[in-house]
Amino acid sequence: MFKENKELKAAERRNFLKLAGTGGFTAAMIAGAGGFLWSDEAVAQTRSEEREREKAADHVMTVATAYILGASRSYPILQLDLKENIQNATNGKVYVKLAPGGQLGAGGALAQKVQGGTIQAAQHSLSNFAPFASVVDLINLPYFCGSNQRFTNLVTSQAWKNEVHPKIEASGFKALFYIVIDPRVVAVRKGGDAVLSPGDLSGVKFRVPGSKMLQQYYRMVGANPTPVAWGETPSAIKQGLADALDPSVGALYVFGFKDILSHVTFTQAVPDSQVYSLNLEWFNSMPSDVQEGIEFAGEITAQQNLAKVPAARAYAKAELVKSGVQFHSLSDDQLAEWQATGGYQRSEWDDFKLELAGSMDTFSRLEEAAGTMGRYYVHDA
Repeated sequence: MFKENKELKAAERRNFLKLAGTGGFTAAMIAGAGGFLWSDEAVAQTRSEEREREKAADHVMTVATAYILGASRSYPILQLDLKENIQNATNGKVYVKLAPGGQLGAGGALAQKVQGGTIQAAQHSLSNFAPFASVVDLINLPYFCGSNQRFTNLVTSQAWKNEVHPKIEASGFKALFYIVIDPRVVAVRKGGDAVLSPGDLSGVKFRVPGSKMLQQYYRMVGANPTPVAWGETPSAIKQGLADALDPSVGALYVFGFKDILSHVTFTQAVPDSQVYSLNLEWFNSMPSDVQEGIEFAGEITAQQNLAKVPAARAYAKAELVKSGVQFHSLSDDQLAEWQATGGYQRSEWDDFKLELAGSMDTFSRLEEAAGTMGRYYVHDA
């Protein structure tokens, strides 16, 4: 058995290198994601299919992400689905070259490459739009759109399209569609106690990103906000330089936190949300039928994403439970205590609302949109 496994691994490595070395990196990625790199016949068929699709296409579109292709099992960004949907919805006129796993960068670096036209599209966090359209940062107001349903209501609403999209487009982007991952959680390092109420955060060194809003929120609910760069966060948690952090469950699993945590609580304060953005000039240069196809592909993939959310969460959660992590869902009364302590309705947030939305009237329209059930349902933890 060991010998067979070793031979399979050698075959997979050989076929991957062969494909990648002959310019078929996307084919190599697809074969790997499909689990058939071990088969010379399947690899040859995949390479032939991809070559034919690229040759027949009128346009080649590079889509870059920060995540490996298999990440969608627990972090549903569905990049292979998006590739397939764009190619099919444009009747083969667009061929999508994937650049997954941070090959071309991540986060803000990818947003800049899309803006500059170096690549045609990318996945990045919604917060990465904030430097280009500050109103987007409203999603970080606690309990404004923290639940999956409120977030989905908001970003698919006419109010969001009217108020936010023109600002995004003024910076050279087109938001193709928004990706629901799950709300951020409160995750406590091994040896720590469960956090069920704001009082449980007293004195806790809480790892936060550079966001002023998140720093203010965790201060309001009693924690000691501790800014730590994302790349340094695992070691900070291990060493006790920080006691807790707040990514979604899927992100905790993807980024390898499962063995260093004790408790995870679903507080539903702020979404861990992503977006696929396009270079607007490139998109506008496409024929109208291609534009329609790309937009329809975004619509299809968005609905696939919403359907995938609970399955991705269940997988990530099960893997964390295997490592001894305990999960806690809060009652309505417990959630109400968190919101009363740090929620967006408090006067401490008024300056942020005014600065980001531009006026309280605009904020009120977006608030109404977040609370109004739209066309799409999505499961909440």
